[in-house]
Amino acid sequence: MNLQADEDIYFMKLAREEAMLAYRAGEVPVGAVVVRDRQVLARAHNLREASCDPSAHAEILALRASTESSDTWRLSGTTLYVTMEPCIMCSGAIINARVGRLVYGCRDIKAGGVDSLYSILSDNRLNHQVAVTAGVLEADCAALLRQFFKERR
Repeated sequence: MNLQADEDIYFMKLAREEAMLAYRAGEVPVGAVVVRDRQVLARAHNLREASCDPSAHAEILALRASTESSDTWRLSGTTLYVTMEPCIMCSGAIINARVGRLVYGCRDIKAGGVDSLYSILSDNRLNHQVAVTAGVLEADCAALLRQFFKERR
C-alpha cells in the first residue's frame, strides 16, 4: 500500500467510529471527519433525529465545525472522509465549502450525489470540482448500515 491509501484507511476508521456513535444513538450510522495536513479539524455523525434538523447530516456538521475556529468558510486543502456517499445536499455543501478531496466508504444507491445518482462533485459546469476516492473500508461501512436497517425492519 502507499502512504495515501494508509492515511485514507486511518481517517476512514475515525469516521467509522463516528458512525458507531450515531448507530448507538439510533441515528442512521454515518460519520464524517475533516482533515487538513494530516490533522483532524472536526469529527461528526448524523444527528437528524436528536436535533429534529433535516440538514444535520454528518458531512454538514463536520463542515460547520471545521470553520468554527477559522476566519473563513473556505475549506480549501481539506479532505472530507465519510462512511457513506454524500447525498445531493451534502454534495452541494462540499462544493460550496471548496473541499479539496472527498473519500467515502460505501455507495448510496438511493440518494448518492457523488457517483450513484448524480455526479455533482465532478460537474464542470460548477465553479469547483472535488477529487473523489470511493470504496475505502467499503465492506465495513456498508455492513454497519445494513445492520442498522435490519434491526429496524
